Amino acid sequence: MGIFDSIKRVLGHPDGEPAEIDLDAVQDIVGYHFREPQLLRLALTHRSHARNSCAAESSNERLEFLGDSVLGLVIAEKLYLDHRKKAEGDLTKMKAMLVNEVTLSVVAQEVGLNEYILLSPEEKQAGGYERSSIVSDAFESVIGAVFLDGGFRSARDVVLRLIYTRKDNIIADRSQRNFKGELLELVQSRGEGMPRYEVISETGPDHEKTFHIAVHVNGHRVGEGVGQSKKEAEQQAASQALDALNR
Repeated sequence: MGIFDSIKRVLGHPDGEPAEIDLDAVQDIVGYHFREPQLLRLALTHRSHARNSCAAESSNERLEFLGDSVLGLVIAEKLYLDHRKKAEGDLTKMKAMLVNEVTLSVVAQEVGLNEYILLSPEEKQAGGYERSSIVSDAFESVIGAVFLDGGFRSARDVVLRLIYTRKDNIIADRSQRNFKGELLELVQSRGEGMPRYEVISETGPDHEKTFHIAVHVNGHRVGEGVGQSKKEAEQQAASQALDALNR
């Protein structure tokens, strides 16, 4: 049995009391032990849980913002050092595949990190532990928490161990293509400016929203996409636009 097979799920909690999670198990997954464990707990607190909590808890959204930047810097530096003959465009594509929502969600679920995200009962019932947007944001939040607690070197170690060691498999997986990046590159090569993404509609409750997004190039709608996050819908719209423009 592997180390992650023995990890316990989120512990239950009495009504009116803050939920408890096994932070020691999460730290084993991350490979970093916190001086301030509550930073890790905050990194795993989704806004749906924070809104429902009687303890007036904060969510992980600010940490996700920070972790996203730290992740990008670590991956960019490592690719720059490891691929000295690669052009800027190639490095950009590789980076996009390593830091996108799908990649982060897949890795987080592979190691069991998603099992420890604090969600509202409604979000749990809606499958929140497997939703790419929720899981990837929590992963970035954890990276941000490690950065605040232990500095850049500690955060770098976590990113390299959990993500960069999987680089070859991630890049070989064509499903990880960055369609938005490819569309931008194609449109700019034709001198047609920047693609413009438009939210056509948002439907469903906050914990289970569906986004319908269109992408416009040179004033014309060239693709549409639907997804459970704006990123997912934009990727679908960009993929459809690439097909249309290449035809």
